[in-house]
Amino acid sequence: MRAVRIHQYGGTETLKLENITKPKINDDDILIAVRSAAINPVDWKIREGYLQAFIPYELPVTLGWDVAGIVVEVGSKVSEFNVGDEVFSRPNIARDGSYADYIAVKADEAVLKSPKLSFSEAAALPLAGITAWQCLVDVANVQPGQRVLIHAGAGGVGHLAIQIAKAKGATVIATASAANQDLLINLGADQAVDYAKSSLKEQIEPVDIVVDTMGGDVQKHSWELLKENGILVSVVDQPDEELAQAHNARAAFVFIEPSSRILKELNSLVEADLLKPLIEHHFTLETIVDAHLQSQSGRTRGKIVIDIN
Repeated sequence: MRAVRIHQYGGTETLKLENITKPKINDDDILIAVRSAAINPVDWKIREGYLQAFIPYELPVTLGWDVAGIVVEVGSKVSEFNVGDEVFSRPNIARDGSYADYIAVKADEAVLKSPKLSFSEAAALPLAGITAWQCLVDVANVQPGQRVLIHAGAGGVGHLAIQIAKAKGATVIATASAANQDLLINLGADQAVDYAKSSLKEQIEPVDIVVDTMGGDVQKHSWELLKENGILVSVVDQPDEELAQAHNARAAFVFIEPSSRILKELNSLVEADLLKPLIEHHFTLETIVDAHLQSQSGRTRGKIVIDIN
């Protein structure tokens, strides 16, 4: 089978499209014939070697940890899936990934794909969708009527977080560049904010929840936007607990793990027409370098998908 692997850490020149042996499955695995995968920043951060201490791979490794496809083999201990099922997953990042014709995934990390999702849309949903759900629901416990600020609302996590927050009854404020203001409104945001226009404090009334997808100065200046006992949840940098206490607020950091429970919740929102992934770019295994460069540019609206088979 074809797979894009790295044999060493570094730039895009390390991405190699190769022919390798189809993965063997464990008793609790399913083998998926990949129809679509998606690009996430964690992919090129792993490729660059930024996460070596956190995830010690034995190279070579196949990249990519969003997948949608068709079950072609079922482990002996798996009863919830059958050959031919259409599924999607954010699999264990410690295993070989989805830039390949086939991927082995633990059965409890996958769910049946909603018929309302194409394979491309299903592949675009898991990692970013689980991240957004964990921030808003599992950690911040968003409630109807609360005010939620989502940074980079046009991005992979942000555009899904807007829709999830609205589905939960929140009032949503989202930031983006001037060119993406209409997109934020179309996604459901109640207020679209141009982060370059003036200070956020001048544009935004206090909020209950901040979803930080930017880190750095954006995170630093977000504390003053929170109501008392509000919460800032970051997916980029561990928030400063001292700053949180100084602003009578709470802090949390999310690094996601596979969750079929959340994938089922996301499926339910899709079925109710409350959630739809946005895909701006489609690439192939042969154009994987261009896909990584696009992701690293930080200028993608929604998600980047790799179409396979």
